[in-house]
Amino acid sequence: MNLSCIIIDDEPNAVKLLEMLISQTTQWQLLTKCYNGLEALAFLKENKHKVNFIFLDINMPHLSGMELAGLLSPDTKIVFTTAYSEFAAESYTFQTIDYLLKPITLKRFLAAMQKIEAYFGKAQPVIIPTTQPEQEYFFVKSGKVLRKILLEHILYFEGEKEYVRVVTHTDQLLIYRRLKDIEEQLSIPFVRVHNSYIVNTKQLNKIQDNHIYIGDKQIPVSEKFKDSFMAVINQRIF
Repeated sequence: MNLSCIIIDDEPNAVKLLEMLISQTTQWQLLTKCYNGLEALAFLKENKHKVNFIFLDINMPHLSGMELAGLLSPDTKIVFTTAYSEFAAESYTFQTIDYLLKPITLKRFLAAMQKIEAYFGKAQPVIIPTTQPEQEYFFVKSGKVLRKILLEHILYFEGEKEYVRVVTHTDQLLIYRRLKDIEEQLSIPFVRVHNSYIVNTKQLNKIQDNHIYIGDKQIPVSEKFKDSFMAVINQRIF
């Protein structure tokens, strides 16, 4: 589908990654790359009707992505790209198509591509490999052994000071990491819901009275993370 877009991000490496994903997986025309909000405003003023949507970073100096979004025309379509999940709920007060958490993976970008093209009315099918898709995993150091854990098997992560407890249906492993470090390596369906918990939203049984239930485990949802968590959940509500 022939769409036109621009990238607004002050991180050169993030710009390069998006540019590569766009060129290798879509037929979109990348009109320009802006490294700050003022540069973007000037370009959009001159080329408003040529741009279908923008990729917009949030954490930028002088003029943040949220501040810039508030200055744009109300009909400007936005795909936010950020390392900060806490702005997810606020982002949908604009004409937001999607909210991509960094680091952006190929799998997540392809999902966004489908969503963007569906938004503009002519979604193009993504060719699914006939081979078995690779399951995402990581290794956990337990004593002198490195144990392979599939991400889809994880129920939740629980922070305990300088340690993190990794909980699956069959096991619990304690690793010497901070929960914040774990969070930075994860993307949806994993969502931070509390200072002490990151949950796999695919494993939730129910949500009730500011608590999540995964099996027999009751996990609190704190006010700090409630909006970003519910922004993810709301996308799955019928």
